[in-house]
Amino acid sequence: MIKAKFGARVRAKTHTAQVNEVLAKVLCHNLCCLVSAFFELGIDAKFWNIESVA
Repeated sequence: MIKAKFGARVRAKTHTAQVNEVLAKVLCHNLCCLVSAFFELGIDAKFWNIESVA
């Protein structure tokens, strides 16, 4: 699914940058799955107010 959505290529040159790029793709994929689950299941996300945190 990650390859289909974000492409199979890694554009970074160094090994560390390649690992970071793959991890970023995995994070983006997880966020996309989470957002799509919110819409499919009709979940209303409620976030904290800034006033209540302080």
